[in-house]
Amino acid sequence: MSKRLFAEFFGTFWLVFGGCGSAVLAAAFPQLGIGFLGVALAFGLTVVTMAYAVGHISGGHFNPAITVGLFAGGRFAAKDVIPYVIAQVIGGIAAAAVLYLIASGKAGFDVTGGGFASNGYGEHSPGGYSLQSAIVIELVLTAFFLIVIHGVTDKRAPAGFAPLAIGLTLTLIHLISIPVTNTSVNPARSTGVAIFQGTWALQQLWVFWLVPLVGGVIGGLIYRCLLEDKK
Repeated sequence: MSKRLFAEFFGTFWLVFGGCGSAVLAAAFPQLGIGFLGVALAFGLTVVTMAYAVGHISGGHFNPAITVGLFAGGRFAAKDVIPYVIAQVIGGIAAAAVLYLIASGKAGFDVTGGGFASNGYGEHSPGGYSLQSAIVIELVLTAFFLIVIHGVTDKRAPAGFAPLAIGLTLTLIHLISIPVTNTSVNPARSTGVAIFQGTWALQQLWVFWLVPLVGGVIGGLIYRCLLEDKK
């Protein structure tokens, strides 16, 4: 179990550091910014690389919503859910701390004014989308994320391609929803940066725990009840 938890810690660290780091440090870099497309790709690449690196140790969740969704889908033991979630959240916070140390080394850095890649709705949505919009998109995207994860790890699926499919799905999710919520679908990712943003991000964090967890359960149950081979 200790190796599995360390794998989840490092995988979540890499996801938050790589994905949120690209948003904080590189998205709007003068003249050479990577923009939304680059940030979306960065999140996908973090999952691909760490799923291949440590997925064989822990299953490569790196996300409480995935852990809970896999439990709902009958793919994960109940006794391991809380330890996994704790390791993931600690990994996300550690990554945000390192990112803060780096970003604060630039003159004029403002963690509260800039948002620090935090998730939000209303006036804190990149596109000004409402709470309703945030709830719907996070719910739908997390549910479909879990359907994909269950599908590509099914015993009937081609072997060896799951990390690529999951990483590309996360890239697509970000391409759709960065303008709406800055894309969560991952409570550990949301928590790490929200702690350092420290104001509105913490106040709105409940949405990015509750909705992805519910979406994960829905996705897991859809695959288990409607798509799983019961033979």
